Amino acid sequence: MIAPAGYQQAAPVPGPAPAVPIQPGGGWAVRLELLWGRARRAYLRRLRPGYVAQALIARRGECPGCPHDVIDSRDLKLCANVCGYWFPPATDPFAWRDAVPVARAGWAEVMLVGGGSALATALALLVWPWAAVLPALIGAFVAAFFRDPPRRISGAPGVVVSPADGRVTDVTPLDWLDDFKGPAVRIGIYLSLFNVHVNRCPVAGTAVCVRYVPGRFLDSRRPAAARVNECIETLFEHDDCPGQLCLVRQIAGAFASRVVNTVRPGRRLPVGHKIGMIKFGSRTELYLSDPRASVLVRPGDLVRGGNSVLAHVPVSEEIPEREGDKE
Repeated sequence: MIAPAGYQQAAPVPGPAPAVPIQPGGGWAVRLELLWGRARRAYLRRLRPGYVAQALIARRGECPGCPHDVIDSRDLKLCANVCGYWFPPATDPFAWRDAVPVARAGWAEVMLVGGGSALATALALLVWPWAAVLPALIGAFVAAFFRDPPRRISGAPGVVVSPADGRVTDVTPLDWLDDFKGPAVRIGIYLSLFNVHVNRCPVAGTAVCVRYVPGRFLDSRRPAAARVNECIETLFEHDDCPGQLCLVRQIAGAFASRVVNTVRPGRRLPVGHKIGMIKFGSRTELYLSDPRASVLVRPGDLVRGGNSVLAHVPVSEEIPEREGDKE
């Protein structure tokens, strides 16, 4: 792309904006998890005060005036992007959960819907085997939908990796994007129900802001869906190209869709780091601010989040040292 006359290098908006809840659209699963968390903490305080004392000793970080009741790392699942506390993996008895190839944001759905379907399947087999087919298919679909397989991340300097699995729908130059105060190139990715729906950071960089945009739930294949559907936008500044930005839009779809984003504004993330997911939908868009970016994909290409290289951006001569947060 050639920069238009009067183009100025994009710069991040001043200061990180406040984060939003990891699933701002709500939903029954989140409500049940919040209820379960309150019951679990009440049980621990009443019957296991020694465990609570040890957990609070192991807790690290600061969260002045913290509104979140955090005893152990399980309590951070829904608020880690807005809470300053964290637990060292070496002292965290629940650190193993990060190695399970199921998206943490979907554990409630997998356990309740998938577990309920497994129970219904077992009962149906005792009555009429053919009746077990439907609940078995539902359980298998839910378990497969929330899979989170390990990925080998492409982390070379200047690389922009795919933020999602799916099929590239468009590569579109834009004359103006408000977040960049200048031109942009958009790469749209459609996620079918059979794709992995975990989203990843496309570059090594700092999260400038996270913004929730309420909206509708149109079929993501409709052209208007990208403009009017509920979405979460995450703005990153490149480590490799200071001053250059990229924007990831996680867009809801029509089928029970909820958008999840776990990014803490101001946090520095490595390329391919998991940033959330879209539950039962739909579309992810990547916007690049650097007009010199070399886009390597075209409509129709299949891509894998964190693994497929979508573009290269020119690397600055001085690349800042990458230091990830301990969160």
